Amino acid sequence: MATRSGRKPVVDVSLMESTTPKRKLRSSDAQRHQIPVSEPMNRKSSRRRLNSSPESPNDKQVSKHMQIDEETFDDGFSKLHSSPAKFLFKSHTAKPDWNPKDIEHIKAAKEVLHVSTAPTIIMCREDEQSRILNFCKTCVEQEKAGSLYVCGCPGTGKSLSMEKVKEQLAAWVRESGLQLPDILSINCTSLTNTSDIFMKMVGEAQSQKKRNASSTPLQHLQRLYSQKAESSSVKMMLIMADELDYLITKDRAVLHDLFMLTTFPFSRCILIGIANAIDLADRFLPKLQSLNCKPHVVTYRAYSKDQILKILQQRLIVLPYVVFQPQALEFCARKVAAVSGDMRKALCVCRNAIELLEVELKASSKELHHNEACDTSAPELVKRQEFGVVTLDHMAVALSKTFKSPVVETIQSLPQHQQIILCSVVKLVHGGKKDTTIGELNKSYVDNCRSASIPPMGTSELSNMFTVLNDQGLLKLGQSRENKLRRVLLKVDEADVLFALKGIRFFRNWLQ
Repeated sequence: MATRSGRKPVVDVSLMESTTPKRKLRSSDAQRHQIPVSEPMNRKSSRRRLNSSPESPNDKQVSKHMQIDEETFDDGFSKLHSSPAKFLFKSHTAKPDWNPKDIEHIKAAKEVLHVSTAPTIIMCREDEQSRILNFCKTCVEQEKAGSLYVCGCPGTGKSLSMEKVKEQLAAWVRESGLQLPDILSINCTSLTNTSDIFMKMVGEAQSQKKRNASSTPLQHLQRLYSQKAESSSVKMMLIMADELDYLITKDRAVLHDLFMLTTFPFSRCILIGIANAIDLADRFLPKLQSLNCKPHVVTYRAYSKDQILKILQQRLIVLPYVVFQPQALEFCARKVAAVSGDMRKALCVCRNAIELLEVELKASSKELHHNEACDTSAPELVKRQEFGVVTLDHMAVALSKTFKSPVVETIQSLPQHQQIILCSVVKLVHGGKKDTTIGELNKSYVDNCRSASIPPMGTSELSNMFTVLNDQGLLKLGQSRENKLRRVLLKVDEADVLFALKGIRFFRNWLQ
């Protein structure tokens, strides 16, 4: 009933709730409830429609909801400006249904989950990124050289953070009115010789001047940073050396000389070394510590389950439809965090799960089309199948294919003492170290056996097991005059060993 002014009287909601029975929403109703749609037109007279308020509460809610959707999409990925995901979002006024048989839908979902798609916000790494940026700001502001070592397991966001730091540093320099340093990004795996890094630095620092042909690039840099007259005319240089552990030589001279460049009295060099080895600074740079020039260390820990889930949800939020069951994403995050905490693995598993759904629907579609003539319910079933999402079952199969390879089955079928040897190798090389020695491995093996109250094998039996594991391609044994100095290299993925042995209670505590 309307008043004379045309406005509806206020109704006590509590009275309605106490008398009107609640109706359970179906799954389709719940989905429609989340999508802002216009309400059906009320049957009012023309006078009532004219007297209605132009901004009713429902209109305000819809407007607010649409604004939130736009802000959420703006937090997406900058690289998707021409992607199918953004195209689909802009070309539909309401969220379209997810259809895994649609090529554009599949392409958009896979694109946001690809490793090469860099997000605009590096989530769960704000603290580490802030520390690196503040280090660079201090060096630039004070025109002071310095060195930083960034370490962490693979897939923990180190390289992504470096790209973001470069953008933030450039923006800060423009606002502060300072001079932006020359930025040299080097992937050390691309160097033919480890000493070529000094050649690249010389080309960046002295591109306008000719250096003495009789001096090496390293000597030229050392002379340049030792004299105030020459160095003052050279801009600050920020060097980001990724995969720094590839510069490790027998005498470690290249690493020492590289970090020592930041200690010269008129050095203009800011060095950030990035590698997977967490303890590289302690194992390979003791000389720098004695010279009081050990770099500051920023460590990237493996992603936890909650962090992996949060990152996956942030990537998928730019899609205008739901692709995964929430339980499937949580299952993926929990399993990947338990094995390695590698975000790249999580993205790969999700993409594989989408492909499994594709294959499943193609097979069911062919079967239903084949029986369509004799089954009247087939077209409706095809329609229902087209709008399925990635379920927990798809994710379980994708995880199994990603981690449970033939290598995993081989490791699980090994005798217990050979599994203990592999477990010992993983513990010794964990954190980025490439190999160990038979002497270190023997000690670790004996310690692990004693901690589990298991009699260790003798020297000859242990040597035979090393040979067996070498023949199976799980380990690689080097050559040396002394047996205890022979290098032992893990030939399989560390994640495969962890996945194979963490399921066995005997090894679970060792591999935490």
